[in-house]
Amino acid sequence: MSSQKFSRNESVYFYALVAIGLLFALFGFLAMHAMEEHGHIITGMNNQVVWGTPHVFAIFMIVAASGVLNIGSIGTVFGKTSYKSRTPLAGLLAVSLLAGGLSVLMLDLGRPDRIIVAATHFNPTSVFAWNIFLYSGFFGFAAVYLWTIMQKHLNMWSKPAGLLMFAWRVILTSGTGFIFAFLAARQAYASALLPPLFIVLSFAWGMAVFLIAQASMFAWNCTAVDATMLKRMKNLLGTFVISSLYLVAAYHMTNLYFAKQTAFEMFFLRDGGVYPQVFWIGYVIIGSLLPMVLLYLPGFGGAKSVVAASVLVIMGSFAFLYSFIIGGQAFPLSIFPGYEVSSTFGDGQIAHYAPSVPEIFLGLGGLAVAYLIALVSNRVLNTFPHDAAVASKNDD
Repeated sequence: MSSQKFSRNESVYFYALVAIGLLFALFGFLAMHAMEEHGHIITGMNNQVVWGTPHVFAIFMIVAASGVLNIGSIGTVFGKTSYKSRTPLAGLLAVSLLAGGLSVLMLDLGRPDRIIVAATHFNPTSVFAWNIFLYSGFFGFAAVYLWTIMQKHLNMWSKPAGLLMFAWRVILTSGTGFIFAFLAARQAYASALLPPLFIVLSFAWGMAVFLIAQASMFAWNCTAVDATMLKRMKNLLGTFVISSLYLVAAYHMTNLYFAKQTAFEMFFLRDGGVYPQVFWIGYVIIGSLLPMVLLYLPGFGGAKSVVAASVLVIMGSFAFLYSFIIGGQAFPLSIFPGYEVSSTFGDGQIAHYAPSVPEIFLGLGGLAVAYLIALVSNRVLNTFPHDAAVASKNDD
């Protein structure tokens, strides 16, 4: 770690940024308090849609936390030395995002102390119970990984730690996919493609988060990212976006092949109102096709285009998760295949859901927690990447 001094203006700007983060964190706390006092009746969630907008924020941060560590793995595990200077920032962002995502999940419980029950009464048949160990292990291994990277006398252990971290984050992201794939009460999610899909999505979302954070740090220091390095990272982002779009298409094509899933696919892709609109416009066009244009079309591909593409990828990630998580719950479960089911409870009917202000503020509060951890930790640890110090022929 290297010490650094800050001018008075820099300190003023820094504390202003901290104040903005604290403000949104306060909004998130107030939203949690309102939901605890009045119950989830004040939200858009109901007996059928039990995972709402807060879960969209939480799962985005958890998946992106795994993906952002891909930058560190490229340097320490795969030997691309030009990425090694970015490993501390990648590790810091990963820990920050996971903390923010878990804070949303915890506070959405209404009573956060209920997590003690899950931690002390392990159910091996529940993927949620597995995640207790996966998340805590991620924090612990990430701390060790950062320690081996940032202390020169421990650098010899960075590759073994990186290998362990790489394997652990793949398992963690697969666990997120398994949450949906193993969910018997929602036929929309039943697919073995979901674990690998979430792994590839994590690469794209994590890279987008990293590129935005990196651009912010270089702009703060009035410097520019090395052109060769920017090109490499731009191409990686484009590859991950294309791969994600392919696997999403494969997931829906697989569902369309099975007759029992045809009704859901027609609902999700064409007849479901807001959900196909969010999917096609938000994820496919804004979150996938437009970023590819900004990354690959002649005349684009510069630093501003890469940042714009990264922002669009993140917007698309929220669109994908909203349509996938909430649309999958809104579609009625086929309890008696071949029969039409209806009752006063609403069986067989498409559920209505509209996000509420407390849900949105709770999600933004989680983002604020991740933002504050990253902002303050970066100032203390100085994880700024230095391109001038790295150049290796094995990176090409």
